Amino acid sequence: MPLTLATTDLSTDRSETPLVILHGLFGQRKNWTSLQKQFARSRPAIAADLRNHGESPWDDAMDYPAMAADVAALIEGVPGGGPADVLGHSMGGKVAMMLALTRPELVARLIVVDIAPAPSTAGGLAAYAEAMRALDLSGVTRRGDADSMLADAVPDQSVRAFLLTNLAREGEGYGWQPNLDVLAARMDDIEGFPEPEDGATPYEGETLFIAGGKSDYVGPQHQAAIDRLFPRARIDTIPSAGHWVHAEAPRPFMETALGFLDD
Repeated sequence: MPLTLATTDLSTDRSETPLVILHGLFGQRKNWTSLQKQFARSRPAIAADLRNHGESPWDDAMDYPAMAADVAALIEGVPGGGPADVLGHSMGGKVAMMLALTRPELVARLIVVDIAPAPSTAGGLAAYAEAMRALDLSGVTRRGDADSMLADAVPDQSVRAFLLTNLAREGEGYGWQPNLDVLAARMDDIEGFPEPEDGATPYEGETLFIAGGKSDYVGPQHQAAIDRLFPRARIDTIPSAGHWVHAEAPRPFMETALGFLDD
């Protein structure tokens, strides 16, 4: 049974194809607010919290078919019932690809940000989940406390700041918004990507992969899988960006994404 995802809908002109924005692991829709507003100047823009993240419901499943089914239900619920342009970063990009492969009638165009249709183990995601779970929040009264406590396990300040966006006020203290127990337990599903069944139909829609030049999530070793599953894909690389392309290089990211959507 698909889950009903929490969304922010910045839609005024319903005559244009809507854009659905899907965040990555440990992300949430509010991380995309600034860019979503820019997209919404020219089209309906809907950002969603994926399951076990942000304000969306929790569930024990974190496989890509289940997450894609959640997004399919979201798109079917918008005025007109789809299709929508779908943009996903990292884990959200895998959800977007799975949706395009399994429900292509719901995906008008596809934008995949710094992830490939293949297993990905770079970045220490499991270690981040364990570090967050291990943090004793009982004595945390301000975000700076949590930042100091997380510093040994996550020395990169920018990554720590990103992870700490998941802290939410709970009474006088703080708690984690994501379902960290399930994310940690299902990390193999999250880092993996199901091999399409023999004879599976590729997604024939227009597809853009936006890669970070300083990231290794999309490389030459992924070209064959991209060509096989997304034969109309092109790959644009933003040299100055790492894995969080949209946060590290927002202007070239928006120029690239809008250039594709407005073409």
